[in-house]
Amino acid sequence: MPEIKLAKAYERAADEKLTPVILYTQNAFVRGDAVCKENIRVSTWLRTAAMPEFVALFNAQMLVFGGGAPQSSSFNELLVPSAVVIAYHMVPPAKDQLDYDEREPNRKLEPCTLLVGTFRIQGFMRISVQLTIGKSLEVGRTSFLSLYDAEVSNPGLPNLGVMRVPMLLFRPTLVSYGMRTS
Repeated sequence: MPEIKLAKAYERAADEKLTPVILYTQNAFVRGDAVCKENIRVSTWLRTAAMPEFVALFNAQMLVFGGGAPQSSSFNELLVPSAVVIAYHMVPPAKDQLDYDEREPNRKLEPCTLLVGTFRIQGFMRISVQLTIGKSLEVGRTSFLSLYDAEVSNPGLPNLGVMRVPMLLFRPTLVSYGMRTS
């Protein structure tokens, strides 16, 4: 049997940083250290022109759902196509400055629940005071939107508990939305 060689630890360049992030796909939950340029704001990275075709994660742990009990795997390096990322955020307690100005007029935080694969994410979308979330989604044309004060849970895995994150990004065309009252 041939010997399996593990990838060596990532050696980052002087202008790079490693940031722990969590990615959600339709059938997986992935946690690992993302590599990006030092001047990139990680919490909005996949919404920028700097979004890579593949998100490289080091020291990655992956939980795959579908067909029975979730399966876990660990990898020294994992390349996830950015096209399959439905949502992502920095691992708490890491956080960036929020991506909006609270003094901006005519905006409101509207409560909603995102259904991302087997995950339930409750939080607030920042939209125009003149629109509902549905109308805002119809007129918006962006690859990722922000959700604030988010609580992430998985009803099928209660042992995971509830993770609270100040902000996460999600693909508006790949999630289902549940509206709730605040």
